[in-house]
Amino acid sequence: MSDTRLVAVEVPLVGDPRLKNWAKVVESVDDSRSSGYAFGGYFVAAGGVQDVPSGGILIVFGEKGSRGNPRAEARVYTINSDGTLSHEHSAQGPAWARTIRDRVADLVAAPAAETGHGIAEDLDRFSTEVLVAELERRGWRADS
Repeated sequence: MSDTRLVAVEVPLVGDPRLKNWAKVVESVDDSRSSGYAFGGYFVAAGGVQDVPSGGILIVFGEKGSRGNPRAEARVYTINSDGTLSHEHSAQGPAWARTIRDRVADLVAAPAAETGHGIAEDLDRFSTEVLVAELERRGWRADS
């Protein structure tokens, strides 16, 4: 993802801020593991604005409840080129990692065109004149 544009995103805070919480940009998934160690990538701070790769996959984890009896929750997001997040999946409880693993693997493996994310980023590379000319070439009338 080194050639991907970074976008500023508000990374949500899941659960109670006094308990364990983290966020990770996922770059790979090890399908032989069923814990949080199945997700390769790098950590970013949860609960604030972070620069993350457009089209990337973000897992946000947090605990709620008491310190003696915490309940885990994880959410999976796709990072959009406009700086928003699209919620893809979530899980709660001790099996949270295995519950989301296959969906995260599918998202990491899918090209941006298949998921529908990243298209606006691709079009940003072209000038308005080039886009209008292409639309007209395809028989569309583009009004200014």
